[in-house]
Amino acid sequence: MGLLHRLHSEGGQSPWLDNLRRGWITSGQLAAMRDRGVRGLTSNPTIFQKAIQGSADYDTQFTELVRDGASPHDAYWELVLRDIDSALDVFAPVYADSGGTDGFVSVEVDPSLADDAAGTLQAARSLHERISRLNVMIKIPATPAGLPAIRTMIAEGRSVNVTLIFSLERYGAVLEAYVAGLEDRLASGVQNLSVTASVGSFFISRVDTEVDRRLSEIGSDAALALRGQAAIAQARLAYQMFCNTFSGPRWNKLAAAGAQMQRPLWASTSTKNPAYRDTLYVDELIGPHTVNTLPDATLEAFDDHGRIARTLDADIAQAKHVWQAIADIGVDHAAVAAQLEREGVSSFQKSFDELLAALATKAAALRLS
Repeated sequence: MGLLHRLHSEGGQSPWLDNLRRGWITSGQLAAMRDRGVRGLTSNPTIFQKAIQGSADYDTQFTELVRDGASPHDAYWELVLRDIDSALDVFAPVYADSGGTDGFVSVEVDPSLADDAAGTLQAARSLHERISRLNVMIKIPATPAGLPAIRTMIAEGRSVNVTLIFSLERYGAVLEAYVAGLEDRLASGVQNLSVTASVGSFFISRVDTEVDRRLSEIGSDAALALRGQAAIAQARLAYQMFCNTFSGPRWNKLAAAGAQMQRPLWASTSTKNPAYRDTLYVDELIGPHTVNTLPDATLEAFDDHGRIARTLDADIAQAKHVWQAIADIGVDHAAVAAQLEREGVSSFQKSFDELLAALATKAAALRLS
């Protein structure tokens, strides 16, 4: 049994793929990854920008769409949703075999709506209804405007991947939105909550990149000694919040109606610093009821030489110590999280805008040909 299968069977963690290309679908490579142990998939605007601009796989469909009068924006969604629908087919057996707890494919709402609560909810509902598959998750950012949309989507029985979580405080609000949404659904008269699923996507490596930069600026021996520890410490503290949320009387009432836990999902788990081992953010974050969404290079590295052990709750006292030490030495955790949220939203928006501009240029050339 390969390491990806063992990650799930022994570690209780579901490895998902953080990438998608049409060529992987048509060649059978995505199905082969599933058979090796990949149990779901996430996508985002940057992934689709690289896929669509980086290959000719989309040219025939795009040409047909333009000649049928589709706008670049509408054509974008047609290209994306064909890939998503095909990926949903690939992972449908995992969804069935897991009883609806795995095998999900995530697609993100328009990132320009990150600060628009009503717009986010409308777009998320529309995307969910357009795809209309049990194993789809709609990605909504954990911005202040995204939180009410998340609660409403859950209350309506729609599965959500809450993305761009960078702080423990915001994670607490995400957990509350999920549980409150389930309570709303139960109060509406729905007696079986089992179909609704969710993950809370905590971004990992970006935290170390920014905290390490600030520690290097401080420059003391004590500061430099703390580099490379913030992201794992924060994720381990987040896991404690997860465990506390999904236990006790409030949760037990929902669980009795079949409710699923909102699993923590570790995102951005490729190592940006070459000084750190390439499987660091997988090896150190393994625990039950979690997901790790892996870029393909990290997935291959882990399947080759990853370490299977329950590490996520191995030393919570040390995680608390590290987290406090970083704050005590002068790194403002709230400021780091706010900066990373801004950068995350901006990055996805930039990819979305650049791809639409490229598609508009391509469409104009087609119309002249």
